[in-house]
Amino acid sequence: MNKSTYIIVLVIMVIAFTSCQNTHKKEVSILVKHSGALRTIMSGNIQPVISLDTLSKKKHLYALGAVDNLKGEIQIFDSKPSNSFVVDSSLQIKDSYSLKASLLVCAEVEEWDTFQIENSKTKSDLEEQIFELATNSGINTEVPFPFLLEGTIASLDWHVINWKDGDTIHNHKKHKESGLNGTLANKKVQIIGFYSTKNKAVFTHHTTNMHMHFKTDDNAIAGHIDDLSLNQTVTLKLPKK
Repeated sequence: MNKSTYIIVLVIMVIAFTSCQNTHKKEVSILVKHSGALRTIMSGNIQPVISLDTLSKKKHLYALGAVDNLKGEIQIFDSKPSNSFVVDSSLQIKDSYSLKASLLVCAEVEEWDTFQIENSKTKSDLEEQIFELATNSGINTEVPFPFLLEGTIASLDWHVINWKDGDTIHNHKKHKESGLNGTLANKKVQIIGFYSTKNKAVFTHHTTNMHMHFKTDDNAIAGHIDDLSLNQTVTLKLPKK
């Protein structure tokens, strides 16, 4: 083989190797686990499906869900619970793992990549932007993935469920109105969310690919997010490569 032929063969091999590497580009997949399902809850079965004690030793745990019998909301940020309950018509936050859940979605994430969300005024805008940024950053969007949002929001509609004992008729409106609810404006919050295109009626409602819970920076209010409006830049965090 002469020198020119050798060089041509070498170039072809490098191109082929590079092409192969690009074809098999590694995607980020974080194992998201869930217990229970929204469709089961809506059918009237609100019994516990998991004890949070079984997760108390996990490091860098992020989770959201509903307390068993729909008596509160579950929020866990980096293994620190900020679970919310309605007690005597008042909101209480407890940092305990000593409870059970009718629905739970969770993942362990040690490190996050940081992005800026801009010009995302509505919840639908936010959903589209999260999907786009996740896709561009190598997140495998064919499977569920967690995300975090941090910053000052324009407004946030929230509720903490406190289901009436013996009520067997479930719908989304009654869930929002059964306990405490309200609207925050221009507040600094931390949000834990899970994104999935294939889990509607499991852990996302049928109108969205996201399920989000929050806590205020002072930990005074925490619960389920019903609607969200942004008017400035907030920080998005996605699992790190």
